[in-house]
Amino acid sequence: MKEERFFYAPDAVGSSTIRLSDDEAQHAVRVLRLAEGDEVWAMDGRGMYYRCEIAVATRKACELSVLEVLPQTKTWRGRLTLAIAPTKNIDRMEWLVEKAVEIGVDRIVPLLAQNSERTALKTERLERIAVSAMKQSRKPWATEIAEMTRFEDFVASAVGNRYIAHCHNDMGERQFLLDTTDRVAGEDRVVMIGPEGDFSQREVTLAIESGFVPVSLGESRLRTETAGLVAVHFMSIMNRK
Repeated sequence: MKEERFFYAPDAVGSSTIRLSDDEAQHAVRVLRLAEGDEVWAMDGRGMYYRCEIAVATRKACELSVLEVLPQTKTWRGRLTLAIAPTKNIDRMEWLVEKAVEIGVDRIVPLLAQNSERTALKTERLERIAVSAMKQSRKPWATEIAEMTRFEDFVASAVGNRYIAHCHNDMGERQFLLDTTDRVAGEDRVVMIGPEGDFSQREVTLAIESGFVPVSLGESRLRTETAGLVAVHFMSIMNRK
C-alpha cells in the first residue's frame, strides 16, 4: 500500500466516501500521479486515520472509498497552546509553525505585543504549512492557527496553566519551565513568547497579575522562533503519557 497521506475536513461523521479538496486532489492526481484502485491514507485532523482506495481520479476531482477507520491515540495529553509574537522575517515564523506542528501543539496564536516587529499577519499560508507538517509527521490532529490577537485580549481569555517567558532580570524570579511545580501531565498549558525586543515590563506585570507564571527557557538567549520551538518541546515533555 502506498504511504501517501491526505487531509480532509469531514462534513459528516461515518461517511464511506471522502472527497478531497481541490488542492489535495491535484496533488494526488497531477503531482503524485495516483490512479483509481491505489490505496492511500486520509486523516481528518480529529484523530482518525482512514485507509482508503481511490475511487475517482480525474483532473478535477479525487474521491476515496473508505476501507477501514483507525482511531489514533494522542502522544501528548491536554491542550497545548503557543502564543508568540510573529517575527519580522516571515520565513522564520513559517519555520516555527512547521517544526512546532511536527513536535505536537494544538494551537498557535500570533500575538500583537508592544514591541512587535510585525503588526499584521495573513494566516492562510501558515495554515497550509501546518497541514503539510501534520501529514509529514503522521499526526492526525490539526493545529489551529489563530488570527493575530492583541496581548491584552489574549491574557484576559487564556485558560489552563499559563506561563510567560521573558528576559527581564530585574522583575523577580523566573522558574525554569520544566521545573514548574504544576507539572501534571494532562493539564492544559499556555506559553507566551515575546518579540525580539521582548515583552515590555508593563506586559509582564499584567500577565503575572492575571495568573501567568514567569518562566525561563534556559541560560541561552534565544531568538523568538527558537524560544517558541523550545517552549512547545517542553510542554510536550510535560504532558507526555
